[in-house]
Amino acid sequence: MKTVNVVAAIICDDYEKKTRIFATQRGYGEYKDGWEFPGGKIEEGESPEQALIREIREELGTEIAVHELIDVIDYDYESFHLHMNCYFASVLKGELQLLEHEAAKWLEYGDLESVDWLPADQLLIPKLQEAMAGSH
Repeated sequence: MKTVNVVAAIICDDYEKKTRIFATQRGYGEYKDGWEFPGGKIEEGESPEQALIREIREELGTEIAVHELIDVIDYDYESFHLHMNCYFASVLKGELQLLEHEAAKWLEYGDLESVDWLPADQLLIPKLQEAMAGSH
């Protein structure tokens, strides 16, 4: 089974407080309409952090700061194995624009389970609830 190495940004409205995080809904492909954390594939020669900055610029038209690695998710989809490095991030400059996604929303602690997450992204929710628990 092929392994796909990706990065995901858990964009916080306030990195210190982590009161809300940004979720996006896929607008294309096999998993269209599923909710995910924005990001994408790591290209050859890129560090995960560099890939994340590039992907968010391409998908959301925004410059981000990449903070600490929250988790590494390994998940077997039907046709590939996903290896996903998940980082907290915050907006440095610009507005979040939906260049590739069909929808997005800011989720507060109590809203994390309100969207239909893709399976690999769903695995991150308990860690996010833990990180956000101290802030509400």
